[in-house]
Amino acid sequence: MANRFVLNETSYHGHGAIENVVPEALNRGFKKALVCSDASLIKFGVTAKVTDLLDKAGIAYTIYDNIKPNPTIENVTSGVKAALEAKVDFIIAIGGGSSMDTAKGIGIILTNPEFADVRSLEGVAPTKNPSLPIFAIPTTAGTAAEVTINYVITDVEKERKFVCVDVHDIPVVAFVDPDMMSSMPKSLTAFTGMDALTHAIEGYTTRGAWELSDMFHLKAIQVIAKNLRLAYNNDPVGREEMALGQYIAGMGFSNVGLGIDHAMAHTLSAHYDVPHGKACAMLLPISMEFNKETTGDKLKYIAEAFGVDTTNMSQDEYRNAAIAAVRQLGSDVGVPTYCEEIREEDLDVLASDALKDACYPGNPREATHEQVVELFRLLLKK
Repeated sequence: MANRFVLNETSYHGHGAIENVVPEALNRGFKKALVCSDASLIKFGVTAKVTDLLDKAGIAYTIYDNIKPNPTIENVTSGVKAALEAKVDFIIAIGGGSSMDTAKGIGIILTNPEFADVRSLEGVAPTKNPSLPIFAIPTTAGTAAEVTINYVITDVEKERKFVCVDVHDIPVVAFVDPDMMSSMPKSLTAFTGMDALTHAIEGYTTRGAWELSDMFHLKAIQVIAKNLRLAYNNDPVGREEMALGQYIAGMGFSNVGLGIDHAMAHTLSAHYDVPHGKACAMLLPISMEFNKETTGDKLKYIAEAFGVDTTNMSQDEYRNAAIAAVRQLGSDVGVPTYCEEIREEDLDVLASDALKDACYPGNPREATHEQVVELFRLLLKK
């Protein structure tokens, strides 16, 4: 069986990457953009770093800012309406995963109107046409949505998140510019950075992992382990390296899948609106501990990527060392050890929903309902 790998047509990396937005738009003959960006980025002038370039070049655009941190079905459907009314021919997504996930849903429905019911896109939808072209400009170093074929939408009515996997939704061009990330507050830097680390570790240990994806994930772990603390303290080198590290992780996991951490994190976000990165961060050492017996020698290489000398360590020792290194990094950047929102009476429902999540089948270890309840219980405030 052949392994498939899907990446952007083009990507730009480093300071000044956004300067290439206008040349790319002009070279592709685009006339008018739907700029998807959340209200806070617009308020604080982050979005303007891009729209000022469009203004100077005379490229028309309409701003769409009805985007929640955990984007909803309504965010997508109203975005489709806005795009049709404005008669746009491409989309520029500026923001974190929320802006880009919203843009992906909009772009897919615009070119595949038979999927106007957003719920019909759950899983691997049989869309026929590539999305309306998307330019993706991340403002966080975590989700890597600019290079993935995945997006996640919240069904508010049913209190659940659903994952959409579609090769047609990948942005055609990514502009990964650390200057767009310089205003991230410490907490957002921490949680999105730990989300990126979760992508790398889950992608490295998922059932679908293979040599090509392993190469990306190990490098991403190494880069993130070295630089997240620096980025947390707004060191410019740390910011630039984290921008690259999270993208490298996305190149891998988008093509091989994730695991139980993301399945449980999606559930926490759907039920309590917990930020996705925060949920992933709290769950990462817990999920690593649960999976460690099924990961062969991979935790040895994770430990070494963190700078641990594993010489003469037993298998148990290097596995525990890897988990300890991840836990210490989380502690150093302020990741909480419990989830304030979670309630004992919700654990059964949370476990059921997590086991139904599209990310769960990639987990290297099978889990029972009772085991997932116990994993969630570890997040209860002591």
